[in-house]
Amino acid sequence: MADLQDELHTTAEVGELDPPAAWPDTEALPSGTLLGGAAGLAAGSGVPDRAPAAADGSDPLARARTFLAGTPVADGYSGLAWALRHLPWFDLELGESAVDTDLPRLREGHVGALFWSLHLPRGLAGDRAVGATLEQVDLVKTVIHAHPEGLRLACGAGEVADARSRGRVAVVLGPAGAAALGDSLGILRALHTLGLRVLTLTGAAWAGETGLTRFGEEVLREMNRLGVLADLSGASDATIGRALAASKAPVLFTRSAARALRPHPSNLPDEVLVEIGFAKGLCMVPLTAEQTGPSVRDVADHLDHVRALAGAECVGLSGTYDSGTAHPQDLADASCYPHLIAELITRGWSASDLALLTWGNVQRVLRGADFTARAAQHRRPPSSARIADLDG
Repeated sequence: MADLQDELHTTAEVGELDPPAAWPDTEALPSGTLLGGAAGLAAGSGVPDRAPAAADGSDPLARARTFLAGTPVADGYSGLAWALRHLPWFDLELGESAVDTDLPRLREGHVGALFWSLHLPRGLAGDRAVGATLEQVDLVKTVIHAHPEGLRLACGAGEVADARSRGRVAVVLGPAGAAALGDSLGILRALHTLGLRVLTLTGAAWAGETGLTRFGEEVLREMNRLGVLADLSGASDATIGRALAASKAPVLFTRSAARALRPHPSNLPDEVLVEIGFAKGLCMVPLTAEQTGPSVRDVADHLDHVRALAGAECVGLSGTYDSGTAHPQDLADASCYPHLIAELITRGWSASDLALLTWGNVQRVLRGADFTARAAQHRRPPSSARIADLDG
């Protein structure tokens, strides 16, 4: 990670900037599982480093629901925007059986923030890709406007926290595919103005198998200046390596699990997971049978593995609902997060690690992007570079 990211004190930041309104009661874990000091607190987290407990102190699912009531889930990937395009009519407040996500299920799953993907079907490029992306942005804003008591557009960490405090689900626009830019930094700035906050560095000539071209690196610099996070899920090894080294803001992997456990091309090898930890990026493990396995225990195995290699501050959750993929047993839709948290509780995950997993780590990277953008805007104006000038 480049120099500005070194100025971010990420561990302390989560607890200081966005504490839950109230933490559930806790009970001690077996001897040897506490990670905090004498006061029972994880360093800088503001969270009691003990397993969350429900009133009966025994049922893991009840304990999970109690915990999530105070610390909701920030879900790193939803395909809902594209799925809704194919429905003649829908009401997410009443409930919608044709999709995996609606407001009743988001509330039941204790989802407080949701990244809405603007990815496009394969084959769309150039002006068609730009137009289709703009249409999806318009649809998302229309859906949010139609559900003001449930959804709120959020363009940064502060707005995400504010939406949560008002009882709304924060909607973060992105990731979008690189093709949405039409090889234009002006279009990147226009999309940012409309709310885009995550861009996937795949599917463009400047971010391919050989890595980032000169124009690709200029795109990354402009993303840092604007506060648009780089998503590297599905990117080539060369692009991943260069982006990890060059980005001044944290990078995301919105749909990547551990390749050592399941050899999917979008999953990450152990050495990359270690690099993510050094760079203070974020690997968001998808809840898909294809990438993580057919059971909730398989997903938990991936979370354990990523946490062990990258660290508790670098692992998150990605429901990947409404994206056309099959999901593990007990994780069929957006209401099912308590089942996953219950499994992690039985494995001894502390409250502080769970709080980072579900909410704190996403807040950290969003705040990192905001900080980097403010600093970069003092140093450089908007880039006027063109792909023809840099890449020929």
